[in-house]
Amino acid sequence: MQTTTLLYIILALLISVAVAFFQYFYKEKKTPKITVLLFALKAFSLFVLSLLFINPKIKSEVTSTVKPVLSVLIDNSLSTKYFKQEENVKTILKNIKENSDLNDKFDVSFFSIGENTQVLDSLSFNEPKTNIENGLQAVANLYKDNIASTVLISDGNQTIGNDYEFTNTKQAVYPLIIGDTTQYKDVRISKLNVNKYSYIKNKFPVETLLYYEGNESVTTQFSIYSKGKTIFTQKVSFSADKKTQTITANLTSTTEGQQYYTASVRKLKDEKNTKNNSKSFSVEVIDEQTKVLILTSVLHPDIGALKKAIESNKQRKVDVVLIDNYKNQINDYQLVVFYQPNNKFNDVLVQIKSNFMIVSGSKTDWNFMNSQQLGFSKEAINQPEDYAAIYNNTFLTFLQKDIGFANFPPLEDKFGEVTITKPHQTLVYQKIAGIATEQPLIATFEETDKKYAVIFGENLWKWRSTSFRQDNSFEEFDAFMGNLVQYVASTKKRNRLEVNAESLYPANSTISISAFYVDKNYQFDNRSSLQLTFTNTDSKESKVVPFSLVNNSYQVELENVSTGNYTYKVTVAGENIIKYGRFKVTDYQVEEQFTNSNHKKLQKLADRTGGKLFYGNQSNNFIQELINNKNYYSTLKSVPKEQNLIDWKWILALAVLLLSLEWFIRKYYGKI
Repeated sequence: MQTTTLLYIILALLISVAVAFFQYFYKEKKTPKITVLLFALKAFSLFVLSLLFINPKIKSEVTSTVKPVLSVLIDNSLSTKYFKQEENVKTILKNIKENSDLNDKFDVSFFSIGENTQVLDSLSFNEPKTNIENGLQAVANLYKDNIASTVLISDGNQTIGNDYEFTNTKQAVYPLIIGDTTQYKDVRISKLNVNKYSYIKNKFPVETLLYYEGNESVTTQFSIYSKGKTIFTQKVSFSADKKTQTITANLTSTTEGQQYYTASVRKLKDEKNTKNNSKSFSVEVIDEQTKVLILTSVLHPDIGALKKAIESNKQRKVDVVLIDNYKNQINDYQLVVFYQPNNKFNDVLVQIKSNFMIVSGSKTDWNFMNSQQLGFSKEAINQPEDYAAIYNNTFLTFLQKDIGFANFPPLEDKFGEVTITKPHQTLVYQKIAGIATEQPLIATFEETDKKYAVIFGENLWKWRSTSFRQDNSFEEFDAFMGNLVQYVASTKKRNRLEVNAESLYPANSTISISAFYVDKNYQFDNRSSLQLTFTNTDSKESKVVPFSLVNNSYQVELENVSTGNYTYKVTVAGENIIKYGRFKVTDYQVEEQFTNSNHKKLQKLADRTGGKLFYGNQSNNFIQELINNKNYYSTLKSVPKEQNLIDWKWILALAVLLLSLEWFIRKYYGKI
């Protein structure tokens, strides 16, 4: 007990006695025995009540025995079922749980490993992925302050995560191998790289990494199929010294839309596992062939810069025509760029209804342009002005990053204020003489039947050359101009609903689909209710799943979706907005790609952490190893404990009793 608390108790006692003395003895000439009793009751009751407020405490040391921790990690993935080790794993767990000596020595905890690590509830052996490193790291962090060890019951085959062999853990790991450790000949597709998109009639590369397990020299054949036809084939050879082969196939995209392919390597003689010999992939083929006409009234370096920037995309071709030589061939083009238009452009501007871009400058006839009623006008005077650029980071029409617009040289145009009367988005604002304005330098317009863009200034060639000096490449400027051209040339309206989904998913994997929905002002709308309806094209079975709002997107996760082709639609409640798509669930199981347990990697893990490797039929041996290991021992832990010296309930009851007794005695003797 602290000295301060003791002083408070003495002070409370003195005050209690003083109050009782003042009540019963002060200025009293006679002191009968009953007065002495009442004095004692009053003083004691007040002292007891004071103790309730002081609440004295005492400190003590509590000693407890802390056992070492044994974390048991169980592989709950499909590979355990594939190796037919379910019963073996359950038997091992039963031996661990029922061994009294082991449980007396260790505080045993059980965890299951799959894509994530969880406290063991039950074993299903249905996890589609295995992350051993995650499990080892989880228990290492959980019991970092304890004497601890880890038992890993697994085949050692990991499909996601960092390499578990190099996990940073101070705990000794005792791997218990399940599955077949016999080495079989096997060739598999280890990795396949391909772009998601390709342009029609273009070649796109498919890079495939093949891996061979075995010591014999073998030869087989790698092929790629599409719609049942072989479109690529190549012979491959492996040996004990040549375990890998990288095949690059350049395929031609001939049909627009989502195209599915299968890469396959022919099985070897006596090969046990053939499920890892093939892998499906898909490519979305886009028909974006665009012909662009630059119609100009002057010869200017901008013409060459625009042509090179636009044609940096091989799917675009640019023709340059002087307005004096124009012969009404506008229907041959998907986009027309009017460079510094004047009254000679009148006929073509009347003809064109959509998909054009205007670049103004010092030679532009603004009186003519203002008469065209295009939604913008300029009160221009015959005096040039330099307009620097300020990037608008709230631009929503299409995704365009800041490529250093503020560092570009100013564009030149006639001086005057721009007035815009139609809905538009500003990509770049004007900065005049160092003063930022809200006047547009580059703006986009979109109406029901018309889409166009305006650049209020010439000398774009200086922007392209500055971009090259900044990045040692024209790519940034060319990509910017490509985005602008793609937007204006596209006949598609901007979608308020965008859906992001993969075209292929492995069997038993979690299918994640996200959606982004904006209101009529193209601001993200978190008030809406979205639904996903997906249908198996073979069985015609449909399911409806609502989306969940996660941060700034809507997301849904589908589990246990059977193999097959599916179509889906995403709808917005209360809106006539629908997005369609399709995906395919393949029969490829990533957990079935292995032919045997990875005992070599598990052995390295045991050696590195100071543990010891055991096989599935040696569960009793590893239990005895842990029981007899003197590195694991219980420790005594002293914990300071502070507890109340008195129980407030009893003290309160005693105070009430004493005060009641005093009151009754005073009442009985007429003291009240």
